[in-house]
Amino acid sequence: MVVKIGLLGFGTVASGIPYLLKENYSKIATLAGIDIEISKVLVRSMDEANRLVSQGNNYDFVTAIDDILSDDEITIVVELMGRIEPAKTYISQALKAGKHVVSANKDLIAIHGQELIALAQENNVMFAYEAAVAGGIPILRTLSESFTADKITRILGVLNGTSNYMLTKMVEEGWTYEKALSSAQALGYAESDPTNDVEGIDAAYKVAILSQFGFGMAIDFDSIEHRGINIIKSNDVAIAKELGYVIKLVGDLQETHSGIWAEVVPTLVPVSHPLAAVNDVMNAVFVESIGIGQSMYYGPGAGQKPTATSVMADIIQISRYLVDGKAIKPFNAYVRPSQMAKAEEVSSAYYFAVEASDQPGQLSHLAQLFEEQAISFDQVLQGKADQGKALITVITHTINRKQLADIMLAIESSEAFILENCFKVLGE
Repeated sequence: MVVKIGLLGFGTVASGIPYLLKENYSKIATLAGIDIEISKVLVRSMDEANRLVSQGNNYDFVTAIDDILSDDEITIVVELMGRIEPAKTYISQALKAGKHVVSANKDLIAIHGQELIALAQENNVMFAYEAAVAGGIPILRTLSESFTADKITRILGVLNGTSNYMLTKMVEEGWTYEKALSSAQALGYAESDPTNDVEGIDAAYKVAILSQFGFGMAIDFDSIEHRGINIIKSNDVAIAKELGYVIKLVGDLQETHSGIWAEVVPTLVPVSHPLAAVNDVMNAVFVESIGIGQSMYYGPGAGQKPTATSVMADIIQISRYLVDGKAIKPFNAYVRPSQMAKAEEVSSAYYFAVEASDQPGQLSHLAQLFEEQAISFDQVLQGKADQGKALITVITHTINRKQLADIMLAIESSEAFILENCFKVLGE
């Protein structure tokens, strides 16, 4: 007996599946309890199929999804095409056809995941997607299984390898944002249109998925505040370093009494914090909980073999269910009503870079503006900006999101100051 799978796409990740099946055959067969075989592979055209065959890929390449959906011998469909469509349509059709589905499509799962999960449950099949968050880090199954008895209070993550590579170069080499982006594109880390990576969209997709596994809440992607590294200036990097921080693009999920708060924003991370040491294209997920305390899961967030390994883990789990004849369980069984937190319950310290005229008393004037909002300074630096202006940099003591909104409005409404940047500051 053999479990046959149908691959949708044969790009970088998908081509890692046959590699693992060959190189780790014995362990996979032992844990799955059965042989796993690639039956058919969906590609865009016969020209692509012929090219793949000429490269030594001897599979049954097809160009119509119906060739896989109508094949009763195929029990697992593995979607590795990316993008929303036609992936959503193909996955929906596969689930309705009674086939289990494995995917690594974070964009699709973050936006339409609940619809697909419901469809899987209606048809008594599994929809699994370990590889959708942090590639080769087995974080979703860890959250859903190993933290079963624990209560998670916060999840922090460096979740985008492209932006993290760029920030590493900006911090360690003193590169500008533009130079770091050019290097990332030359190395193939960033697309020609890097918007999803550099503006925090990709990381926000992953935060949406992590919310389901860490807190049982499926949150709307649009409710996740996200800002990217494209707003970071060389001054910010240098000042953060002087104050004992590195800047990282951090996804943050935390639960308060009123609900959950979710955001992806540039964050000043203390050099003593484990996330500060996550460099280049690596990812990490830092979990705070009442039982375990603090734990961090670190590894490659993308790449052929790491991501394919997470995909194969899902395939093996489904195969084991089939062999044992067990009832199919949801990939994530922890579900609660979703509720977003109130702004006044979410607090942090913040970094402000404020431009002012180079006149005496400007720091006192700025301090008074902050004091009117009941905000005090923890650290202050004064320096020179362009064209004879002064740059005042402050790190506040802890304030809540309502205070943050009020002080930003006060600065922007003031004729004396220009707000250059504002970032969150992570505690020790």
